[in-house]
Amino acid sequence: MHDVFVLQVAGEKHWTIHEPVLPDPLRTQPWTDRSAAVAAAAERAPVIDAVLRPGDALYLPRGYLHSAVALGQTSAHLTIGVHPVTRWAAAESALDLVRVLAADDRELRRSLPLGLDLADPASVRDEVRAVVAALGDWLDRVDPDEVADRLRSRTWAQVRPEPVAPLAQATAAAALTPDSVLRLRRRLRVALRDGDGGDRVVLLGGRRRHEFPAATRPALAALLSAGELKVADLAGLDPDDRLTLARRLVTESIALVADAASPGSGGVDGVPATAPEPGPGGPGAPAPDAGGDDGERADALGTGS
Repeated sequence: MHDVFVLQVAGEKHWTIHEPVLPDPLRTQPWTDRSAAVAAAAERAPVIDAVLRPGDALYLPRGYLHSAVALGQTSAHLTIGVHPVTRWAAAESALDLVRVLAADDRELRRSLPLGLDLADPASVRDEVRAVVAALGDWLDRVDPDEVADRLRSRTWAQVRPEPVAPLAQATAAAALTPDSVLRLRRRLRVALRDGDGGDRVVLLGGRRRHEFPAATRPALAALLSAGELKVADLAGLDPDDRLTLARRLVTESIALVADAASPGSGGVDGVPATAPEPGPGGPGAPAPDAGGDDGERADALGTGS
């Protein structure tokens, strides 16, 4: 289920909107499960009864019942769906974490007594009660920050980042210079956090975590703030470390070399016929990850995870 924006672009359309029969429904709760209630709601007075004309917009929160009738020979609208992040998603993240933590509970791992009739609820009632009580105890131990991080990860994973031309970016990474321009990969959700112990910094990219030495924080923060900058402008590092950091950001598909070929620009895998000569990394330099969120490769500045 998602919220909807309707944009009328041509002609006219008559919209009739009714209150939801189930407020804030989830994807697992389609209106077809309540068809009788929907039919009854359609007989009541609508909350919106309007004609949209070119340039008009209509916002429909998830669950609102709606119908539209085109007026005239030509009528067209665009529908933009927005998937909200819900408390239920947070609940699912908490339950996912409980599943991981509770697996360490020996009592929950042990076998049920022999002779139980699983077809008879009364036969297993005491065992189920014990399991439910144990899960409640584990739920009380859940760290809200861990739940929030799982919620972030599952939400960010739904956004597909910009595609990468691996060979073009590998070639560009090998030939990086201080004047090369790095650009954050479009639509890759990123955030910078302090790591454990104070000697590391964590870059969250999509659903992946990348650890770097703490000394790279100013450089990473500058890139995340600007979105695009020269290798020479990676603050707080000496020239060699700037190149090392830049190469890792490219090979792990967090950033791209801005003037390198992109998918669909011609050549093989987006590499133009006049691709620059490989630098010190040589032809064997690791290629950036072509899809997903980022790669797992590393160099002298640390390892991704």
